[in-house]
Amino acid sequence: MTYAITQTCCSDATCVAVCPVNCIHPTPEERAFGSTEMLHIDPVSCIDCGACADACPVDAIFPVDRLAPEHKEYAAINAAYFEGGHTGTDAVEDSPNFHTWGSPSFPPVLPSDLAPLRIAVVGTGPAGMYAVQDLLLHTNAEVTLIDRLPVAGGLVRYGVAPDHQATKKVGETFARFHTHHRVRMHLGLEVGDDVTAQELAEHHDAVIYAVGAAADRRLSVPGEDLTGSISARTFVAWYNAHPDVAHEAIDLSAERVVVVGNGNVALDVARILLADPDTLARTDIADHALKALRASSVREVVLLGRRGPEDAAYTTPELLALKHVPGLRLLVDDHDPRIAAAIDEAGPSDRAAVLKGVPRGGFDPDVAPPPGRRVVLRFHSSPAELLGSEQVDAVRTEGASGERVIAAGMVLRAIGYRGDPLSGLPFDEATGTVPHEGGRVTGMPGTYVVGWIKRGPSGGIGANRTCAAETVATLLADAVSGALPTPPHGPKAFHRLARRSNRRVLDAKGLAAIERAEAARGREAGRPRVKLATVDELVASARRRRVLR
Repeated sequence: MTYAITQTCCSDATCVAVCPVNCIHPTPEERAFGSTEMLHIDPVSCIDCGACADACPVDAIFPVDRLAPEHKEYAAINAAYFEGGHTGTDAVEDSPNFHTWGSPSFPPVLPSDLAPLRIAVVGTGPAGMYAVQDLLLHTNAEVTLIDRLPVAGGLVRYGVAPDHQATKKVGETFARFHTHHRVRMHLGLEVGDDVTAQELAEHHDAVIYAVGAAADRRLSVPGEDLTGSISARTFVAWYNAHPDVAHEAIDLSAERVVVVGNGNVALDVARILLADPDTLARTDIADHALKALRASSVREVVLLGRRGPEDAAYTTPELLALKHVPGLRLLVDDHDPRIAAAIDEAGPSDRAAVLKGVPRGGFDPDVAPPPGRRVVLRFHSSPAELLGSEQVDAVRTEGASGERVIAAGMVLRAIGYRGDPLSGLPFDEATGTVPHEGGRVTGMPGTYVVGWIKRGPSGGIGANRTCAAETVATLLADAVSGALPTPPHGPKAFHRLARRSNRRVLDAKGLAAIERAEAARGREAGRPRVKLATVDELVASARRRRVLR
């Protein structure tokens, strides 16, 4: 029986490397890699060996005959990819990933007299950890691993929705490097505040910045700054127990919430807003968020998308996950005739096809939400103004069908993230990224970027693997050619500097203590873990010699 890849696919292509018959596509050597929503297994070529399922870091691969009810559709989704003519024959040397994956990712032979490189990596999310993985597995480099928060994980800990526990398992792959004998961790150390970029460079042969995209794109409409207008990034951080967001930051007293945007983050926040709290209680959602959701008045979430269903920003797996939430109803607002036409005419592989079978009808924003829980998908509709005196109470939208005013007590802006400038590094305001060439920061020898701060906020967890491979390959090529500057000080001097700059900096032992404390709290509550949600709690837990059970 063949295997199938399902909803939690992270596209890091670990499965591709272990497949003995090359039946998983697209591979990183193919042009389509990075542009598809997920990877796919060819049911004709699959020999049922199970190697891919064993290797998958997010438990996304299962035998077709054992697919859970909510995953049954993935057998057809995997097969349809190959019926559409995708055979893996588009692997070419000018593919953007050809020189950044497997051989020849790195210089085939590093000079025997090349001294161990001393490299700092700023950021412990997927992009930074894929870079660390490549450095530790392919070189004898010594790594200084830095994060501004007193706990590691980045996007995996604070960005992945709590009801996607399988996706969070990729963190276990990264965690094995936290205690590696060539890694020294400095958690709770902020570059630009506690230490400067120049000081970091003066103590290492090279510095890789993997700081993500910590800001939001703006709507640029009147009323955007009213109370109740909140970025989806803030909401995601709130329910994931990020220390930067206060427990009381979110008010769920309104019956209707409008989400501007229809990408995967928009679907995540809609799903969490309307999920059964008892289901969420089996995840690692923040305690304060779970309490607030139990008392929530929200019964309806309206998703606004400026384009049609054929161009929706969400992926098919994420919409399928929303469709399978127990007790949740979906409605496609058919206010514009183009919407029904796009769905009805969609082919099996078209984006709009996933909406076939979803009820359609008129959505009346002047009427209170009906009983139960509902998500309304309103395409061809853009916000023109957020209305209210001090607090948001409605959104005025515009589209081909005219203007509508939708009453809502909260508006979540989910139209994308953008990077923040880093002190001491160049920054492109137009793209929200650091200018670079193959990961090498323009005009700064020995300084590199990876992840969203390098390429912009696109691609999921697995996309960072090829991104990191490119950056590390560039760094190693510079090392071999002698292009790296010689630092006047060494890592040991930096460790002393870090301790002087911030007495609350934690190491790998402190991180392990936090993990034990959260796991112990989880066991008491019957949950995977109960997160510590403030810097003070995290630091205090790390400094305890033993965890009270």
